[in-house]
Amino acid sequence: MTSGQEKIYLVFYGSQWGGQGTNASGDVVLSGDPSGQAPYQQELYEGLGTGGELWSGVMTQYCDGVAAGAQTCPAGNTQHVAYPTGGGALAGVWVDESTASPAQASGHQLGVEAVSAASHFGNTTAAANRDAQYIIVSPHSTHPDGYNTPSGQFCAWHDWNGDTTLSGGPVASAVGDIAFTNSPYITDMGASCGQNFVNAGPGGTLDGVSIVNGHEYAETITDQNPPGGYTDASGAENGDKCAWITPGTPGGSFDLSTGTGTFAMQTTWANDGNGGAGACQASHPIVANGGGGNTVTVTGPGNQTGTVGTAVSLQIHATDSATGQTLSYAATGLPAGLSINAATGLITGTPTTAATASVTVTAHDTTNASGSASFTWTITTTGGGCTASQLLGNPGFETGSAAPWTSTAGVINPNGAGQTSHSGTWYAWLDGYGTTHTDTLTQTMTVPAACTNSTLTFWLHIDTAETTTTTQFDKLTITANGATVATFSNLNRAAGYTQHTYSLGGRTGAVTIKFSGTEDISLQTSFVVDDTAVTTG
Repeated sequence: MTSGQEKIYLVFYGSQWGGQGTNASGDVVLSGDPSGQAPYQQELYEGLGTGGELWSGVMTQYCDGVAAGAQTCPAGNTQHVAYPTGGGALAGVWVDESTASPAQASGHQLGVEAVSAASHFGNTTAAANRDAQYIIVSPHSTHPDGYNTPSGQFCAWHDWNGDTTLSGGPVASAVGDIAFTNSPYITDMGASCGQNFVNAGPGGTLDGVSIVNGHEYAETITDQNPPGGYTDASGAENGDKCAWITPGTPGGSFDLSTGTGTFAMQTTWANDGNGGAGACQASHPIVANGGGGNTVTVTGPGNQTGTVGTAVSLQIHATDSATGQTLSYAATGLPAGLSINAATGLITGTPTTAATASVTVTAHDTTNASGSASFTWTITTTGGGCTASQLLGNPGFETGSAAPWTSTAGVINPNGAGQTSHSGTWYAWLDGYGTTHTDTLTQTMTVPAACTNSTLTFWLHIDTAETTTTTQFDKLTITANGATVATFSNLNRAAGYTQHTYSLGGRTGAVTIKFSGTEDISLQTSFVVDDTAVTTG
């Protein structure tokens, strides 16, 4: 088990990663990373333990020092898996382009790279590597340990350098045991390794990156030198027991919000069941190491109600059995528009969306002792609520003219030129010239003040002559009042139409929807939009 502060070291292995840069968030970006896996993976690990997320709490109920088969840890156990604190679990990033990554690296070669990384980061003793793990990320179109080949139908795996079953044999280490993960270029496997498993469209392209790497991280901190930690009677680790459960079903994958963003994640097996039999769980109260005897108690505020647009203030109260302790507060599941002050426990904000939320508030002290309380918070609308309606004029363009849309010339088209509409006989066709060109399609409507949960829906077909490239040349951007709602490009080409739905983020009053397509001077890409709708309710 990883009982100390988790330290994740990301190693981008091989010269194929290309040129390096830094984005606005300070993440390393690489020219040989067509799907943007590198910065996304950095943000994933940086976010663990931030924003009050309690997915990491599931792992804290595991501990060392108990008999095989135990489902709970004694109250005084001081060897629990730690909750990541201090600004996330990411401890370092290394782009090792000293040589090319092998086309099909063996487990031994990946282990050698992990041992080299330990020295690179200055972790030259067994103690320095006790709570460390090294994520060896292989570049696009490589096949580490047979990944994405007929004999290697897996998405990732984790191990340690001394495992005699590593392909190519174990790896000697003078710096202690080295836990490492074979993290391939996940998007090379598409839906087979989780693409769009939780989120549809371009927003789900990297779902598998966080689902798969979160799975391996959870297993590493509970079984650091496999199989020396948690496995069930069949040999399955905690991640294996909850893999690929359909979102929206019990124990299904979900979107996890942290201080660095939102990431598709799988649930993880809670052996103690969080009060019942073992179960696949998305969150769990943080279990602190015992020994000190501290008890943190959070007073449940009872179920809450509120209305959209009306500010709220709710003070969360907690006590600590030890004197002199400073409490920190976090909350999950708060209604949209609300947040908790980590230092005071005061929840404030203005609700933006009518819904019933399941809220858990947690307080923990400097020894990581913690307590939590759960309640529901129901937000409703006022003034008779929002009447369900569709606000866009000429949503299917069937009048044969743009009005009330404003568009560049020739955008509103009848079926022809090899295209068909999604329904009816007209559609909006942006670009497709194969030259430098921009087309726009714009409409402004009024969203009633009570309608704070409106959505934009449209059907989109992307046709391009750039059928082999992995580089973005042409782009479609959809905005609401100038803020980007979604983007697509020639890389999103697909046969036929696909429906897309996006929240308008609580916007009311005058709202302008704009589709803007841009082409460069290379091959043509056309963005065909049909059957649009802005729906309230």
